[in-house]
Amino acid sequence: MREGQKQTAQSDVQKKNVETQFAIREAMNKIKHKILVLSGKGGVGKSTVAVNLAYGFAHLGHKVGLLDIDIHGPSIGKMAGIEGQPLVGRKDSTIEPVIKDGIKIVTMASLLPPEDTPVIWRGPMKMKAIDQFLSEINWGELDILVIDSPPGTGDEPLSIIQRLPEMDGAVIVSTPQDVALSDARRTVNFSKTLKIPVLGIIENMSGFICPHCGKRTDIFKTGGGEKAAKEMGLDVLGNFLLEPELMAASDIGKPYILDHKESTTAAEMMNTVKKLAEKMKL
Repeated sequence: MREGQKQTAQSDVQKKNVETQFAIREAMNKIKHKILVLSGKGGVGKSTVAVNLAYGFAHLGHKVGLLDIDIHGPSIGKMAGIEGQPLVGRKDSTIEPVIKDGIKIVTMASLLPPEDTPVIWRGPMKMKAIDQFLSEINWGELDILVIDSPPGTGDEPLSIIQRLPEMDGAVIVSTPQDVALSDARRTVNFSKTLKIPVLGIIENMSGFICPHCGKRTDIFKTGGGEKAAKEMGLDVLGNFLLEPELMAASDIGKPYILDHKESTTAAEMMNTVKKLAEKMKL
């Protein structure tokens, strides 16, 4: 490529980047609050928490969006019961999100054929997808956007934070055992390094109540999340029990927080939603 052609190509890329950033700002300015749900490691129930937080905010009467930026392992589609429902393009070149129970939902799963189709992408492709989710989706006016990130501190959470520096903050999900809490501490430090407020920690799977005798058993350990939060000067937003019905609800795409209102965990989830709403003045 000649020097002149190279400069023209670079200029075109820069122009496109500026246009994308402008489109992101224009779309995101219509959304009052944004929170990022993070975890230091996989398997702690982060996506389950994200889905139930979104439904909790909607139950309080807010206009809610739920964005799944876990490019390689999207699970929001199954948990929200929208598997097989594609995103639909509009005449104005924007994309209509899937709407379920009044919540606008976008997940990579809506762009893939079968659920076992792998996404074999490097960082630039993932960042481009996130840019499109933010700029080309017809989110409209929302009170809050709940963003479910993949575990860890890789490309996706870094990209979303860089593009949304005005977000209200991160919610860290962990389980009580030491290895998970160690990863959670790294995630907290990641957020602080990028100057994103940490709204608090949710300790998931904090115990199990036997459905037969009603006795509670701490499967991992007791008070790990509270101890870690205290050490880092953070609030514990909630302690969610491990319940068979919760896992079953996720598998069939039902919002546990609403379908099992009388349960201890659903009540704790709603209490957590109210704490977050109060923190954000939502």
